[in-house]
Amino acid sequence: MGGTVDRPLPGSACAALKPFLGRWTGTTHWEATAWGPARSAESEIVFSSAAAGLAVTQSYRHTDEDGTRSEGHGAFTMDPDHPDTFWYHVNSMGLPPEAPARASWEGGTLTVERRSDRGTARHTFRVDDGVLTHAASLRLGKASEFTPFMTTVCRRVAEGASIPA
Repeated sequence: MGGTVDRPLPGSACAALKPFLGRWTGTTHWEATAWGPARSAESEIVFSSAAAGLAVTQSYRHTDEDGTRSEGHGAFTMDPDHPDTFWYHVNSMGLPPEAPARASWEGGTLTVERRSDRGTARHTFRVDDGVLTHAASLRLGKASEFTPFMTTVCRRVAEGASIPA
């Protein structure tokens, strides 16, 4: 078999998500919900190329003012038969990992909808002028509209790194 691949393959997740690669820091703000009051936390996000560029991993950590941390990890891959991206995601909220969510691109924004018995979470990821914005909104139960839930705004601090333990 051949040697290592040193550049993303055409149509790979790394090629599609290149603007996201690197280490980002900033702030996450959660809206007030039935689960708790509005709050903000320091945020750190790392997007890295994996599997010879066929995947992009995502690691994030939120640190609240009192030192409480929450974290999550994701992996983005491409659907080889459709122009879509898949997002596998698990976090420290205690819920079991769900099946991968299908994502799509429109005008530079990656939109992911994760569906469960509880409702639908819509995540958008976008990079503009060196600013990464990840926003999430929820449509619970029989609601017809999405309600904003979380917004993270970060600036890139390194081209590639990992979140320190």
